[in-house]
Amino acid sequence: MRTRRLGKTDIEISPIGLGCMQFAGTSNMTRWMVRPLDQEMAVPVVRAALDGGVTWFDTAEMYGNGTSEAVLAAALKSCGIAPGEVAVATKWSPVGRTAASITRTIGDRLRHLGGFPVDLHQIHFPFGSLSSIPAQLQAMARLLKAGRIRSVGVSNFSARRLELAHRVLAAEGVTLASNQVRISLLHRHVERDGVLDTARRLGVTLIAYSPLDGGLLTGRFHDDPALTRSAPVMRRVFGRRELSAQGLARTQPLIDEMRSIGQAYGVSISQVAVNWVITRYGDTVVAIPGASKPRQAAQAAATMEFQLTEAEIGRLNELSLA
Repeated sequence: MRTRRLGKTDIEISPIGLGCMQFAGTSNMTRWMVRPLDQEMAVPVVRAALDGGVTWFDTAEMYGNGTSEAVLAAALKSCGIAPGEVAVATKWSPVGRTAASITRTIGDRLRHLGGFPVDLHQIHFPFGSLSSIPAQLQAMARLLKAGRIRSVGVSNFSARRLELAHRVLAAEGVTLASNQVRISLLHRHVERDGVLDTARRLGVTLIAYSPLDGGLLTGRFHDDPALTRSAPVMRRVFGRRELSAQGLARTQPLIDEMRSIGQAYGVSISQVAVNWVITRYGDTVVAIPGASKPRQAAQAAATMEFQLTEAEIGRLNELSLA
């Protein structure tokens, strides 16, 4: 599967990137959402992603206050990757801060990344800041013009806010590269809330996080419902309806169909689920599945080696909305 252009920038990325929240360590709130990995375990995960053709990695300031960034950078260096050979995306956390913090903390981002440039800098949320969204975007634009970042993106922005972000940056002579939002077979809100249509019209890439819906679309909870009790705490809290006996029964036909399609391609259920994300929406959408094991990173990367047919996508569309 060929590379995709990040928005209207000159940055080319693989359709699959690696989400790096799991590199945040055990002392961060993210441990309640994903299973944390230490530096030693991060290296083989990153190596498996690279070997599979992944060319970019997504991290964030709030993933351990720079821990994820530092672990990622060290892992890339351990794999023989030099700065500039892959793309790195990170995010600024707006909660309780002013737009001036974007400028003040870029040095921290670059320091934690150990020489790897910030190819994409994103506003992590559209809420929580003490400054307006336009002020935040103008600060990002100044960083880009100063050569400290290569492109500007946002995360969790609605269609209306996406329009605003595009307009503010355009006034600064800067293009909006991306909007990172939740997309999966079980979370298709972008098709109905205007985000997908707006992104296509503006030439903005959508970065799909949680494409496996917290592991639900791997089929493992359907095969062994007892595993739901050992899922990360926040996954159990926010996904209690999906992980209930009734929820699993409702999505079982979708899992069965993905298993059948996967057998035809010689791939896993999770690979079918991720391939649906990067195929159904065309070049507009790329995905960042996480991985806590090298095998998972390799499988995610191998998702780029096949492509679902329109008929297969149609069957999954129907079942995902059932």
